[in-house]
Amino acid sequence: MKILAIQNRMGIGDMVIFLPFIEAIAKKFNTRVSILVKENSKISHFIKNNKYIDQIIYLERNNKKNRHDGFFGTITLIKELKNHNFEKAFVFNSSLRFNLIAKIAGIKKVYQYPLFEKKNQHIIDAAKKFLKKEIDLDVDSNPEIILDEYDVKKAQKNFNININQKNILLGIGGSGETKRIPPEIILKFMEMSVLHYNDCKFFLATGQNEKEQIILNAILNSKFKERCVALDKMQLEDILPIIKNCKIAICNDSSFSHLSAALQIETIVLMSDTPLIYGNYSSKMHPIIPDGETTVTHDTHGKNKINPEKIFQKFKKLLN
Repeated sequence: MKILAIQNRMGIGDMVIFLPFIEAIAKKFNTRVSILVKENSKISHFIKNNKYIDQIIYLERNNKKNRHDGFFGTITLIKELKNHNFEKAFVFNSSLRFNLIAKIAGIKKVYQYPLFEKKNQHIIDAAKKFLKKEIDLDVDSNPEIILDEYDVKKAQKNFNININQKNILLGIGGSGETKRIPPEIILKFMEMSVLHYNDCKFFLATGQNEKEQIILNAILNSKFKERCVALDKMQLEDILPIIKNCKIAICNDSSFSHLSAALQIETIVLMSDTPLIYGNYSSKMHPIIPDGETTVTHDTHGKNKINPEKIFQKFKKLLN
């Protein structure tokens, strides 16, 4: 049986969130599942050892290629899907467009979220209800990324990682300005950590855009620079084994918070301006919200109210 899962949300984090649901379908039907996803999900970088995913088909819309945009792009996508002879499709959205694409592509059985219900759709609950209703599946939202043990050991050697010390991932970047916690807060946490645990080593994960580099350089130019390793120039598949060697991660709500939790690393997520569900859906996630707030969502704008003392206390508790 050939099955297609369509997950058209952007970014690494959303892709990680949907992994358990795609894997559950594969287990249910005892077959690997192909996926239609956007290239910026970067899924090829973290599923090398995933035995449930078959082919990756990239949805090329709203990017430089735009092969699947507009009417003629839709026809192109239909033709491409038709060549795969899929028998079932699971559409993780409420779009009529994808419903029609799947059916015209000759897919006999199309399962999909209720049409036209995108507004205020809960990213986890919608997927859970969908699979429960359609194929009677109960799915836990605990993604897991499996790495080759050889790659993990190789990272230890290449980066002189002593697994007996406090190796800490600091995910200090983020796709949005309001998600990036100021470096002064991160540095205060680092100071508390080093005073309490003298064997701390920090791996700094961030992107290469100008604003993220300012945060990175503020830390690299601090008194902790000898304890820091910058990962910004590395490929994602080379960063993952380093993360796996860390005892704990402290991350903004960014791709690295999702990846580290999926690598089964206890992850403190600094939630400043996005719905709390993005920082607590996994049992490995431990959110910190801004002082004075009872929850967090879009437009909370709380990045300056993240308390470094709370980060440190959570950090200490998890280590113990």
